[in-house]
Amino acid sequence: MTRPPQPTPAPSPSAGRRAPDPDIVLYDTMQRKKVRFTPTTPGRVGMYLCGPTVYSDAHLGHAKKEVAFDVIRRALMHFGYAVRYVANITDVGHLQNDSDDGEDKIARRAALEQLEPMEVADKYFWSFVKDMDALNVLKPSINPRATGHIGEQIALIQELIERGHAYESAGSVYFDVRSWPEYGKLSGRRLDDQEEGTREAVREDKRDPRDFALWKRAEPEHIMRWDSPWGVGFPGWHIECSAMSLKYLGEGFDIHGGGLDLQFPHHEAEIAQAEAAGHPFARYWMHNNMLTIGGEKMSKSKGNFTTIQDVLAQHDPMVVRFLLVGSHYRSVTEFSEEAFEGARNGYRRLAEALGEVERRVKDAPAGADAALDAKVAAHVQAFEDAMRDDFNTPKAVAALFGLTTDVNAALGAGTPGRDTLERVQAAYRTLGGDVLGLFADGHGAARGQDDAPVVDALMDVVLRARQHYRLSKQYSEADELRRTLADVGVTVEDTKDGPRWRR
Repeated sequence: MTRPPQPTPAPSPSAGRRAPDPDIVLYDTMQRKKVRFTPTTPGRVGMYLCGPTVYSDAHLGHAKKEVAFDVIRRALMHFGYAVRYVANITDVGHLQNDSDDGEDKIARRAALEQLEPMEVADKYFWSFVKDMDALNVLKPSINPRATGHIGEQIALIQELIERGHAYESAGSVYFDVRSWPEYGKLSGRRLDDQEEGTREAVREDKRDPRDFALWKRAEPEHIMRWDSPWGVGFPGWHIECSAMSLKYLGEGFDIHGGGLDLQFPHHEAEIAQAEAAGHPFARYWMHNNMLTIGGEKMSKSKGNFTTIQDVLAQHDPMVVRFLLVGSHYRSVTEFSEEAFEGARNGYRRLAEALGEVERRVKDAPAGADAALDAKVAAHVQAFEDAMRDDFNTPKAVAALFGLTTDVNAALGAGTPGRDTLERVQAAYRTLGGDVLGLFADGHGAARGQDDAPVVDALMDVVLRARQHYRLSKQYSEADELRRTLADVGVTVEDTKDGPRWRR
């Protein structure tokens, strides 16, 4: 498989204005250390993410993974790279308990809901898309489905058989792990140390209990089935990602991402399948860490399993996203009421500062504020340095808070020149919006902008009324108006240019 053409995707507003940044460092799971990132094709990045198995509503683990790699993708675009971002959809082959036996997760859900398997896949795919839209996750460049690439998977299996790394047994095909001594190099698990497992050990159609399925024979009752050179069956879970990533990104593509829980066996299997067939695979491996709820790892068995929809019913989507980007992608993220409260307060602080800047910039006097300009430039530099260092979002968020402190101080002293305010606005929109994804249209400071003229008009009436009370020496009424506004989070400041308000 040769490397496919690399068209330039539509860039973010911050991409395309600079040469690709050569100073990005990322943590490569394979090398177990931070390394300088150098793409295969200068200026272009091929990126693959293991997407969801669409048999139920997405959970918080999906949110952590999707937002983490969305930010990485956005950062690469900000630093001048054109990114082809491929994220698969698993709609066949993923069996219960991630094993080679049992029911297909989608087929099982189809039976429970009395639907066709593709109805289930479509239902939960669109549910997933809705969740990602709410969290402001950019859509992939390509969103391939396993069922749409059966031919590519069969072709890759045939290559493995021809090279002696796979074998057919009773209508199924298995990867021969003993034929590939490098199996386990990503996770660091030596083949001889891997547990064979009692359930796998009883299978008579495998040469070794640790061999994994590339193609499974379909029993008569199995409703998801395709013709193959080995009989009617369906692909194994691992083969789809090897086949689709090579198809759309080519040999030796740049970054493969996914959750830490997929490192073994899924990603190990992907590497073995591709490389044993003679195809150089991903050059950098990146894994996001898990999330905890109340200090415990989320799991159905512990009863703390929570869907994204459940969370979005209680919390603003951008507060959820802010909580996720507030921790490093390789760190554990804690979901708790205390964590959400902190995220709400932090996000409100940033959004309100941006909103006040955007309100004032329209009427700001011409000119610039050299002192504030220097501070803005320093915070932008700190943000970008943090993102160059393995996409360190906590430090990047800290830079935005530093910016906010200086901006609020400047606004409290008056209105800086329009040129400076426009640079401040661009910093928030570019760093907080384009890179961290926090200020997209319809979210955050931009949310409710259709109502902004109404709010401005109403506040103008209120401030005129307060001014009338003061001129009439009705100070108690004026103070009561100010206290009422303060109770709903509106601060009124009396300046030499007249009263100003901000949220």
